[in-house]
Amino acid sequence: MIKRSFDVIVSLSLVLTVLPVFILVALLIRIKLGSPILFTQERPGLNGKIFKMMKFRTMLDGKDKEGNLLPDEQRMTKFGAFLRSTSLDELPGLFNVLKGDMSLVGPRPLLVQYLPLYNKEQSRRHNVRPGITGWAQVNGRNAISWEEKFKLDVWYVDNQSFLLDFKILLLTLKKVFVREGISADGHVTIEPFKGSNND
Repeated sequence: MIKRSFDVIVSLSLVLTVLPVFILVALLIRIKLGSPILFTQERPGLNGKIFKMMKFRTMLDGKDKEGNLLPDEQRMTKFGAFLRSTSLDELPGLFNVLKGDMSLVGPRPLLVQYLPLYNKEQSRRHNVRPGITGWAQVNGRNAISWEEKFKLDVWYVDNQSFLLDFKILLLTLKKVFVREGISADGHVTIEPFKGSNND
């Protein structure tokens, strides 16, 4: 209850505080990338329950001759990369927190198609609400391997506390300013998860 109350109070305060930034970013996205302004995608939340995660759009809708979306690196613009590097694309996630789909701190919600690929230990990352930021994000973000990321996620599940959440939020602010670990080598973000070698 303390964590949930903290999430609501801080998220609501942030929404009201950064509302001008929210409006400005939305207008720039409309001008530079077109519509829609928001990117929504189904993600697994607490106990694997599916919800629609919201982010600001960061890519163009370029398609090949067959109508398939072009690779991420071909659709990403300098403006979109800026939104990601500064984490401004994550601002709409505050509404997910207010709705109760997410927490400010927790394992990042990943793609639905990854659910059957997790081993039993990795699946434990869904024992808590997913977060806008998390232990893995302040310890490498997308620059670390999937195995390392999941170990950090599960460590958080076993060691979560108000003080740890506060530490993660402070470290997140530092990471945003330094802009570390935004992408993996050779990828706009991180290579797709294809399953673990161990059960």
